[in-house]
Amino acid sequence: MTVFVPGGTTTIGSDRFYPEERPVRTITVGDLHWDRCPVTNAEFARFVEETGHVTVPEIAPDPADFPGADPALLVPGSQVFMMTAGPVHLGDWTQWWRWQPGASWRAPLGPGSSWEDVADHPVVHVGWEDAIAYAEWAGKDLPYEDEWEYAARGGLVGRDFAWGDELSPGGAVLANTFRGPFPWRSDDPDGFDRTSPVGHYPANGYGLHDMIGNVWEWTRTRWTPTREAEQPAPCCGGSARPADQLAETDRMVTKGGSHLCSPEYCQRYRPAARQGQGVRDSTSHVGFRCVSRS
Repeated sequence: MTVFVPGGTTTIGSDRFYPEERPVRTITVGDLHWDRCPVTNAEFARFVEETGHVTVPEIAPDPADFPGADPALLVPGSQVFMMTAGPVHLGDWTQWWRWQPGASWRAPLGPGSSWEDVADHPVVHVGWEDAIAYAEWAGKDLPYEDEWEYAARGGLVGRDFAWGDELSPGGAVLANTFRGPFPWRSDDPDGFDRTSPVGHYPANGYGLHDMIGNVWEWTRTRWTPTREAEQPAPCCGGSARPADQLAETDRMVTKGGSHLCSPEYCQRYRPAARQGQGVRDSTSHVGFRCVSRS
């Protein structure tokens, strides 16, 4: 199901949180039809069944891209979040991320797990090229960062969150973010320790679900450390094509934060927040959604 989001002019970015979100600036985007929710495991499974597409985590890494790496680790797999047994130093992400051989969209937690158990959750363990391949198969595209943030704000201007300036107004849980002491205890009132079914939380002002939390979402924008030099979105019906000749070190912007963002660790559950993700760095908390440009 798609949602029409009329184009317009607004301000994006933030001066109140992380350096990479600066500066606040004015942008104009065109009309777009948006997927109401991130692409689900069931939807991605149909794509794979029809096309035979093989995702990045299902292919063994090229040793030339990882000189000096332990050959035993150069096997198909992906990064999986693992809750720790107790408090850990939050400056060391290796405490809660594990390279899991055999992890992929088919087996989100590794061998023995199945996408069918979470068919209505966002697909994860997909690289940027996998997201592009799906979008092209569906006759759609990935959004640019400007477009994504414009849509995530839902018509609000200059607010910290997609619904206002409080994370939990009146105690309401409005997105799938980490509740409890990160990364060792989840106190989520809905019982979601990881991803949640798409559309479980309220839509924003444009009728879009899960623009905040649940999974980070790939965009077409190449990563820059500040927003001053970022790639602009095509305005008012412009088109975009995939980047060619991607290297292992190339990064794209992901948006929206995920179920692992928390007040004490990663306050990136906001429209202005942004992260640079390696194009082939798949994880258990990065997915995508599509847009239609016509």
